[in-house]
Parts: sequence; C-alpha cells; structure tokens
Amino acid sequence: MADFKIRTDAPQGRETLDALVEETARQNRAAFATLFNFFAPRVKSYLLRLSADDALAEEIAQEVMLTVWRKAHQFDRTQASASTWIFRIARNKRIDIARRASKPALDPEEPSLLPPPDIAPDEATHASARDLRVQAALKELPPEQLSLLQLAFFDGLSHREIADQLDMPLGTVKSRLRLAFDKLRKHLDAEDL
Repeated sequence: MADFKIRTDAPQGRETLDALVEETARQNRAAFATLFNFFAPRVKSYLLRLSADDALAEEIAQEVMLTVWRKAHQFDRTQASASTWIFRIARNKRIDIARRASKPALDPEEPSLLPPPDIAPDEATHASARDLRVQAALKELPPEQLSLLQLAFFDGLSHREIADQLDMPLGTVKSRLRLAFDKLRKHLDAEDL
C-alpha cells in the first residue's frame, strides 16, 4: 500500500467537507478522491495515536475510506459533521479489530464443542427398557414417597432442606426415602440402579 500524502489544496470548512460526502453518496469519484486525499492521512495519524502500528493504521484507514465510499448515502449532516462521522467509523473499525484480536481461537477438540458420541443400538434399547421399568416402579410409590424422591433427586435438596420445606421431622424424611428405595429395588434389578 502506498503511504498517504497530505495535499496542500485540501478542502476546508465543515460545509465543504459535508458537501463532499454528499457528492460521494451520488458516486462522484472526484468528490471521493478529494475526501480520500484529505481524510486518509488524518485517519491514519489518529489510528497511530491509538497505538496501532504503521501497517495496521494504514490498512484501517483504507477500510475506513472504503466504508465512506460504500456508505456515504447514510451520512446525515444534521446528525454529525463529515469529520465526526468519518472518525467515528475509524474508531469503530479499530475497536472491532481489537476485539477480534483479543478473542481466543476456538479449540476444535474442546469436549463441550464436540457432538455427543453415538450410542450403540443395543445400548439405546437397553436404556429405553430400563427407563420404562423405572417409570413404572415410580408410579407404584405412594405420593408422599414420590414427592420426597422428586425433591431429593430432581430438585437436589438435602434431607434437612426437605424436612424444613415440608415442615416434617428429619427422621420421617429419611425413613420415607429409605422405604421408597426399598420398593424401587423390589421392582428393579440391582444392576439397573
């Protein structure tokens, strides 16, 4: 990329710069060339002050001016001056690049990103049959035992928390849970638990 040169016949004044952006929106190449010659070196200097190295500052300045060419139709002089608008684009591009650089690359071997392993058909059939037996066994439990199992295993409450929540003695909670497990064992093989 060629280094930017500051022209001595650069346009001056907000009105002139705003009008150049509006002409650029009409795809006026001469207006854009004037804008480019005026803003590209200033944008590069701004980026250098923001700690970008020379090559990165020049690359971002090129991208900024390309954005100006492509999005000049979005410029609204009632919202901001051409300078403010262009330097905001530069600032945002610099922030985007800094964010991309600070994000770590994803490890394709990360276990949480890998799909779950395929289950063999016989294992799936066995698991399904076991689930049906467990559901049938749970249906045969008395409601007070079933509700205690749900609080302990699905809600993750301790025996003490269950006793406090149901306003029940701790010993009663423990004995009802023990009875529920005994009933489940009668319906299920020990290897299925």
